[in-house]
Amino acid sequence: MAKTNADIEHWDVENEEFWEREGKRIASRNLWISIPSLLMGFAVWLMWGMITTQMKNLGFPFTVDQLFTLTAIAGLSGATLRIPASFMIKIAGGRNTVFLTTALLMLPALGTGIALMNPDTPFIVFQALALLSGIGGGNFACSMSNISSFYPKSKQGYGLGMNAGLGNFGVTTMQVVIPLVMTVGVFEALAGGPLELQSPSGTLIGRIEAGTDTWIQNAGFIWLVFLIPLAFAGWFGMNNLRTITPNPGSPASAFAKIIGLYTVGLATSLVGVYALGILNMWVALPLTIILTLVLLRLIPGDIKPNIQKQFAIFNNKHTWAMTVLYILTFGSFIGFSAALPLSISVIFGNMMEVAADGTVTRVTNPDAPSALTWAWIGPFVGALIRPVGGWISDKMGGSIVTQIISVVMVVASVATGYVMMLAYNSTDPNSYFAIFLILFIVLFAASGIGNGSTFRSIGVIFDQQQKGPVLGWTSAVAAYGAFIAPRVMGQEIQAGTPEVAMYGFAVFYALCLVVNWWFYLRKNAYIKNP
Repeated sequence: MAKTNADIEHWDVENEEFWEREGKRIASRNLWISIPSLLMGFAVWLMWGMITTQMKNLGFPFTVDQLFTLTAIAGLSGATLRIPASFMIKIAGGRNTVFLTTALLMLPALGTGIALMNPDTPFIVFQALALLSGIGGGNFACSMSNISSFYPKSKQGYGLGMNAGLGNFGVTTMQVVIPLVMTVGVFEALAGGPLELQSPSGTLIGRIEAGTDTWIQNAGFIWLVFLIPLAFAGWFGMNNLRTITPNPGSPASAFAKIIGLYTVGLATSLVGVYALGILNMWVALPLTIILTLVLLRLIPGDIKPNIQKQFAIFNNKHTWAMTVLYILTFGSFIGFSAALPLSISVIFGNMMEVAADGTVTRVTNPDAPSALTWAWIGPFVGALIRPVGGWISDKMGGSIVTQIISVVMVVASVATGYVMMLAYNSTDPNSYFAIFLILFIVLFAASGIGNGSTFRSIGVIFDQQQKGPVLGWTSAVAAYGAFIAPRVMGQEIQAGTPEVAMYGFAVFYALCLVVNWWFYLRKNAYIKNP
């Protein structure tokens, strides 16, 4: 009997008899190892939003701008690393890639835990760890590329929706787990002693007062509990498909290729961080993407012809159409996930006060809702509903579902902007919080459904050789939403015009309506409702 983790030479999932006899069983095993591995990737990638909030409460000697920089570095790195990760499966094999990329997450998890034990740890160490945590963001591209190869076209919505949707629960998992594990000495003497809160904090279930002991280092260490067994599960339970990766080489050579590709992405991420300091964001980000693509094409050895072959996706107009549509869905999901805590803190953490002479000043809101208590709900709904989007799209067609959610997102974005404006300028912003949160949940739900529908469309439009790289590429570009949305919303909120950001997003969503209709829904569409 062949080993469970043996390379598979024959794989024909479009053959229904093969699918029922053995394909479905193998695909399910690989999917259910892939999902928690991807979930850990999201958790480690986006953990800095919660960690930096608590670093501030504990009095770490860094400015607010420096703390936000850590979140931005992780966002930029995670998006950039998705570009090389897009090409890993065809070069190194699915089993090899998922195992190593999951194991690599132990570096930022362990390193962050150690660094947080000492408030005097130099800032550059935290910057390096935030950069490495981007590996978790990059893993999405190779994970989706891998799972797409295991499922027939009729099941693409299900397979990709489950992998991405449940994997996205890493955002919610992180937002719930980190505040909780910081309240107790989970690892006893192994993880060092606690620090004392200098400012109030909170968890899912309530407020924590200043002076409370806090084990912030657990925010890094906790992920090792899951990553170690998951790495073993990936190695012993997943498969390389030789129909997709004819020559992955030995495990050692496959690992060298993966590390080489991620090294390129980390280097260009550093360049991107520097470029953002001297250039406009809308110039620096495209330059980072272009530089990454150029360096990938220059990699020597047997990687080079493989990458050049996969670059054929850029000659296909559907690659660009689906990139725009995936920015609409995943870009919104990941961007709002990063921006919602900031929006709650700034808009509702302060309020307008009218003096006796009629002058208006902005003062602290003593009864402000806590971002740590409420911010998880939106990403939770978006991730929960994503597999439903894939399932519905398998029944109705992906593009019609994308069109419907685009309309919803245009309306919801305009309404959210209007409510944000009212709350920001109110003497009682708390009265607007419920409708604000509901509207954001609508945006998360629509983007979650759209995540499933766009992946279904990609699985139908592209052939077996191209759909993996296209899935990776589109997810890479959309992931820059984790950097762009907080930056744009933060700038507009600071300017006192939070509605401008949301109105701008609504204009982009309307453009996506037109793109989706033109390519896939009009009478003479290139491909009808994939």
